[in-house]
Amino acid sequence: MRHKNVEIVAEKCALQEILDVIGGKWAMSIIYALFSGTRRFSELERMIPGINTRMLVKELKNLTQNGIVTRKVYPTVPPTVEYTLTPKGRKLEPSIAELYKWGQEYVK
Repeated sequence: MRHKNVEIVAEKCALQEILDVIGGKWAMSIIYALFSGTRRFSELERMIPGINTRMLVKELKNLTQNGIVTRKVYPTVPPTVEYTLTPKGRKLEPSIAELYKWGQEYVK
């Protein structure tokens, strides 16, 4: 009996770690926007209604630190910054697509 409780706690911890990486309010929207390819910061801002600049910066920083997104800065004036999903980030596509389908069916 005690062994089963330990497994449940371990599963919750793993799930919490996953949510720490992709569970930010805007993280899934950013990842979804990047499925179609590399985007500049301003493009992402326009593609995600309701997000403000500060939150986009925060979420992109978190996704970059966790290896989901890469950030490339070009030496132009003003600086051009592009974001792309890493292979690790691309692996989220089927899961997020399924969540999207589920939402279309059950969230109205």
